[in-house]
Amino acid sequence: MHIEIGRPGIARALGEVVAGRASTRLAPVSRRAMIRTLRRVRDAVRRGDRVYGVSTGLGGLADRAIPREKLSELQRNLLRSHACGVGEPLPADEIRLLLVLKAHSLAMGHSGVRPLVAERLLRWYRSGILPRIPEQGSVGASGDLAPLAHLGLALTGEGTFLDSRGTRVSRRLGWLALEPKEGLAIVNGTQASSAVAWAALLRAEALLDLADLAGACSLDGLLGTPEAFSPAAMSVTRHPGVRRAAERLRTFLRRSRIRASHRDCQRVQDAYSLRCMPQVHGAVRDALAYVRRTLSDVADSVSDNPILFPSRREPSMAGHFHGQPIALACDHLASAIVPLATIAERRIERLVNPDLSRLPAFLTRQGGLNSGFMLAHVTAASLASECKALATPRGVDSIPTSAGQEDHVSMSMAAAVRLRRSLSNLEGVLAIELLCGCQALEFHRPLRSGPAVEGLYRAIRERTPALGKDRNLSRDIERVSRQIRLGEFLTLTRA
Repeated sequence: MHIEIGRPGIARALGEVVAGRASTRLAPVSRRAMIRTLRRVRDAVRRGDRVYGVSTGLGGLADRAIPREKLSELQRNLLRSHACGVGEPLPADEIRLLLVLKAHSLAMGHSGVRPLVAERLLRWYRSGILPRIPEQGSVGASGDLAPLAHLGLALTGEGTFLDSRGTRVSRRLGWLALEPKEGLAIVNGTQASSAVAWAALLRAEALLDLADLAGACSLDGLLGTPEAFSPAAMSVTRHPGVRRAAERLRTFLRRSRIRASHRDCQRVQDAYSLRCMPQVHGAVRDALAYVRRTLSDVADSVSDNPILFPSRREPSMAGHFHGQPIALACDHLASAIVPLATIAERRIERLVNPDLSRLPAFLTRQGGLNSGFMLAHVTAASLASECKALATPRGVDSIPTSAGQEDHVSMSMAAAVRLRRSLSNLEGVLAIELLCGCQALEFHRPLRSGPAVEGLYRAIRERTPALGKDRNLSRDIERVSRQIRLGEFLTLTRA
């Protein structure tokens, strides 16, 4: 996929950016827009105008005038003083997103920087040699100042780079001498928290699709009925996510011989964790659609300050660097993950509990001598419970900084970063459900489920054999989790 950097609609390509597969080019119209506002900055410097961050200090020092001969030094000092990030470096997929999102924001032509700055960021993206950016230090207002300052230092030759294996690269890669406004334009913006949020959203969307297929597998393993997902049942709800989830579940279970084998049984209806999958998974789908809309708007917005316009001599002082939209979207996503994990954990409980499943206890034929999936369920419960704690909102917090000038902040970076652990927990819960669901299918052989479920079964069995005697299940869980992370089930989850 090719991206014209600076043109609207970048969100459509961010999945390819995460994988490093998207090709990028600074759009010609964007290059011209950048040059027009660059002239505004140079004209203001020549006239001796008082412009925030160009000829004045920053934050609580905004009232301090800077002599013309010190303007370049101001930009360098800005990056040095603000590069106070700590903690682990952002992973490569998030840095790729950050580079492209930052270049895209600059290329919209309202920051007054040279096209060369955006082109250098895109060059790093294409090379796979990425700047090292610590994940902690941003409060999500006045931009993601600390992480983006580390990005800026890399531009000036003072930062650190990592190769594809996470090893430090000592050489300087295409460093630049910054012009007035360029250091400020780099640190002002929400691209760090936005990049982490986008990586989380893309991962959550894939896990949601997998949860539908895992739920279908568990339903057949438990001899449940898809009647609750019927077109007739769905005709009376207006929730698009619910209808879509039901459609997907019907597709996954189509032509299931397991389902046909018990069509005339006496069970009236299934438990909620089976019957209400469309309502729960569908609500999560609608929540993720809201998060995607919000983050798409953020990606195609300018988050710099001051903002320059070709038709206006005076720059506009605004607050688009405030990350509140990202923080609230991340809080919403963190909450949405919880019911997806908890309903999967309940399905696992039904699979391993013989009083609920009519299957061998803990899915092992020699219960007592073997414990089967007993503790795998305990692990799923632990992971699902932690997801609840991780859903505590971060966007409701604020702490004033910079001598009271920056007196309300969003905590968007913190909200985005905590999603990684929650998503890893959800991944683990789904991996356990997949193992249990496939083990349940073993007890219904030679009957087969629907083609999609059987495809899932085969993909898992290629890596993980059915459980006979007890073995170290942590290896099985990690093996399936790795399959999830590598996208081995993606084609199966399309419906």
